[in-house]
Amino acid sequence: MSQPVDAPAGVCYRHPDRATFVRCQRCGRAICGECQTPAAVGVICPECMAQQRSAAPRTRPAWISRATGPGAPVVTYGIIAVCVVVFIAQSLPGIGGSVTGAIQYAGLYSTSIVFEPWRMLTSIFAHASIIHIALNMYTLWIFGMILEPMLGRARFLALFLISGFAGSVGVLLLADPRVPVVGASGAIFGMFGAFFIIQRRLGGNATQILVLVALNLAIGFLPGMNIAWQAHVGGLVGGVLVGLIFVETRKPSRRRWQWPLIVLLCVVLIGLSLVHYAQPVGA
Repeated sequence: MSQPVDAPAGVCYRHPDRATFVRCQRCGRAICGECQTPAAVGVICPECMAQQRSAAPRTRPAWISRATGPGAPVVTYGIIAVCVVVFIAQSLPGIGGSVTGAIQYAGLYSTSIVFEPWRMLTSIFAHASIIHIALNMYTLWIFGMILEPMLGRARFLALFLISGFAGSVGVLLLADPRVPVVGASGAIFGMFGAFFIIQRRLGGNATQILVLVALNLAIGFLPGMNIAWQAHVGGLVGGVLVGLIFVETRKPSRRRWQWPLIVLLCVVLIGLSLVHYAQPVGA
């Protein structure tokens, strides 16, 4: 290449007071030691280095690729979005209390006194505080990133909803029927249970998730925490059962039984949700 006319021979083009015998491998400019960047062959000047970096293909961290690529956990994002929108509605002055009152769940809503069974699902999208929703959504995002690509979107959504419903069944059977609850904790414990079963059955290390579940269950029993541990227990049981169905029917020869068994589990949970309809809890 020809030498640029704006730099005298033997003088660094960026530092005219410095003599040098080294030239840029790409453009031919004379460059001093401070301006040299080692290349595959020789050295290059700062301008050529900048051009090289701008032309290089940009790479993204692996977690960003997983989060935004073709296999992105869109169901997880959708659930988080619904929970955030509901929480914003719950926080609006004047109507927030009415929103919470319309979707929260207590055992009383599964009796003949006030029969509103849809609350067993709507309550899992509501939360009591900013800390409550932040912790639940963070955990949902972490496990959703793992479980949704592993199970597929339809199975993951089924796991979340069934576990959430099972958590409400736990509240119905074990909690005071007059005390309302909200939160996705039951569904998240269901994800814990399903992940534990899948890891164990596929030969993975499930010790960490077992410790995590044990710690979170124990926190729910601490006095003064105001945590519906009944939803945690119910959701955990529901998630374990869903995980067992998915694992045991993963082989092609058993695949035809997968959704019938899921439907059967739903029928059983619905049956349990009606046990106090004719004879209200606490009557």
